[in-house]
Amino acid sequence: MTKPPLTLYLAAPRGFCAGVDRAIKIVEMALQKWGAPVYVRHEIVHNKFVVDSLRDLGAVFVEELDECPPDRPVIFSAHGVPKAVPAEAARREMIYVDATCPLVSKVHIEAERHAEAGLQIIMIGHTGHPETIGTMGQLPEGEVLLVETEADVATLAVRDPARLAFVTQTTLSVDDTAGIVAALQARFPTITGPHKEDICYATTNRQEAVKAMAGRIDAMLVVGAPNSSNSRRLVEVAARQGCPYAQLVQRATDIDWRALTGIRSIGITAGASAPEVLVDEVIAALHARFEVTEELVETAKENVEFKVPRVLRQPA
Repeated sequence: MTKPPLTLYLAAPRGFCAGVDRAIKIVEMALQKWGAPVYVRHEIVHNKFVVDSLRDLGAVFVEELDECPPDRPVIFSAHGVPKAVPAEAARREMIYVDATCPLVSKVHIEAERHAEAGLQIIMIGHTGHPETIGTMGQLPEGEVLLVETEADVATLAVRDPARLAFVTQTTLSVDDTAGIVAALQARFPTITGPHKEDICYATTNRQEAVKAMAGRIDAMLVVGAPNSSNSRRLVEVAARQGCPYAQLVQRATDIDWRALTGIRSIGITAGASAPEVLVDEVIAALHARFEVTEELVETAKENVEFKVPRVLRQPA
């Protein structure tokens, strides 16, 4: 039986970013240095395949620090943690390694600087996301107010409208965030913004690649986890740019083939915490059903690399 033709557009860049790469490396190096088990507070990155792979090597994933024995190392996830967490680890005399992405740490430092200057912080982010919790937890309660939408800006009760600054979660939709920033600036004309945009290079680059292909495809598959903020934003960006169908899939087994009936072109991208092996799996599944012609859609080149903490580079 003849397979139907399909043009497959591959987004570049896609998949792992430097912060995710570094966080995974930190867990692997900690296991090499101290042996198993090594404890990790929260998923190191939002991807089940990655977490399961590290669990197989001897990583134990927990929600809170009190689930960790004091005599084993603990690693904090790439999303960042409230200040109280390393303080508690130090009080318990635990060995801990902070795998917070350096671009998230940059936002933490910004928030602290603004607070030192007497400004109240408004954070644009998603309620309950670990990164939002971590950033807000850098300062005492009430010093950081959270907004998720433009509508939230209208109801904000601030201490002093003339003494405000804003920061953002690093994995947001660039377009949505621009609208919220505009609403903040309209209501609080003197509000201070970041020196350099908080949304990270990887989030921005992956969204730009999706925009570049969305108008010429019948469907988009985004490889990523349902709890991955940046992956979910990629689905939204594709839909907003006019792509008729966009689906988030963790693995090839999640693909809804009925929804792809009759398609002639498809785009594939992956969130910043999705490994390339899962993208390859999806591509192989498409090759099995279609006569595929592949095309690369490259909108940026990435060569960012972050060093792992010094403690892991020193001999045990």
